Amino acid sequence: MSQITTHILDTTLGRPAQGVTIALSGLLENDTWQELARGQTNKDGRIPDLLPKDQPLPLGTYKMKFFTQDYFEQQGTTVFYPFVEIVFNVLAAEHYHIPLLLNPFGYSTYRGS
Repeated sequence: MSQITTHILDTTLGRPAQGVTIALSGLLENDTWQELARGQTNKDGRIPDLLPKDQPLPLGTYKMKFFTQDYFEQQGTTVFYPFVEIVFNVLAAEHYHIPLLLNPFGYSTYRGS
């Protein structure tokens, strides 16, 4: 498993959100973002291998961008949030799980385990 993992639960349907593209970026010193990895959620709504498991991230600020528009459009659902960005700090060389609870008109997140 990579140091950063995620999953998405579509709370309207009560099931995992499959096929959502996610990009992981790191914040550079000049306040710009550099994309580090990109993946797509599997049938369980997860990306367990966004980074190689032997590649720890340096301490710093990171962002996961969830491209939700295509997911909702494929369901014929109106899109209010075309993407969701979650910014977080990597404070130690440990595992970080960043889940997203999603519906067409809202979302929430937390640090998972």
